[in-house]
Amino acid sequence: MTKNKILIIAGPTAVGKTALSIDIAQKYNGEIINGDSQQVYQEVHIGTAKATESEQAAVRHHLIDVRELTETFSAHDFVSQANTAIADILSRGKLPIIVGGTGLYLQSLIEGYHLGGVGHHEEMRALREELELLTDDQLFERLDAHQIEIPELNRRRAIRALEIAQFGEQLENKKSDYDYLIIGLNTERQVLYERINHRVELMMAAGLLDEAKMLYEHFREAQVARAIGYKEFFPYFDGQITLQAAVDAVKQNSRRYSKRQITWFKNRMAVDFQDILAPDFKEQVERKIERFLDDKN
Repeated sequence: MTKNKILIIAGPTAVGKTALSIDIAQKYNGEIINGDSQQVYQEVHIGTAKATESEQAAVRHHLIDVRELTETFSAHDFVSQANTAIADILSRGKLPIIVGGTGLYLQSLIEGYHLGGVGHHEEMRALREELELLTDDQLFERLDAHQIEIPELNRRRAIRALEIAQFGEQLENKKSDYDYLIIGLNTERQVLYERINHRVELMMAAGLLDEAKMLYEHFREAQVARAIGYKEFFPYFDGQITLQAAVDAVKQNSRRYSKRQITWFKNRMAVDFQDILAPDFKEQVERKIERFLDDKN
């Protein structure tokens, strides 16, 4: 039986995922599902780099503005809501296109994690954070202690095996009902960093400071208030640093985050990146998509 096709456009912040996804959605009769952890929140649009009103009008978007600022949103929530959106899009004969840079969300969806109920989510997150801090040798020692054997000794498999050992059926993969193609976007580091810096300047001109102040004054404990692009301004509002220092911190933290995103996609999801500066970048992407959609296996 042929599986339904799902397209994922992934990559670091400011690399151009939104613009490409809209072009692809228009060309291949698709709808977009947000795969970014901050764009689910209402009232914050600039710092979260949401698609503009005109972009959202051009192509239907899902999982944007689905949470109030006082609410939380987890990988478990994402997997559940993304699967609902995928089924809805497919039922109308369209191509689901998931677009984002939150690696944990995308990986959890693709690998079909049973993330467990709400009561277990915090425990599982705590275990994952603990395991991430271990060295390779420490991870493999823990596998030995649990008498766990895995076919290939690598970090991802080791962490997953230890999670399953602790949480059992709640984390077992279920075979995916879908066939995924990941289009990874990247470019040389200095160019990406320049794009990030430029985007922060554009955000400032568009009113980023006002969004950050709204969070500072009314929603300081909100999940999104801890996001890059907002938290850096809180010391400025407290009178501890200058505005320029806060802006510089946003740029620096965004650059560091982009590096972590690329590492996640390369190491945990084996993403094959396309260079956005390649002369035939768009043609390469479209050829990959067309081969994927034409493959009936």
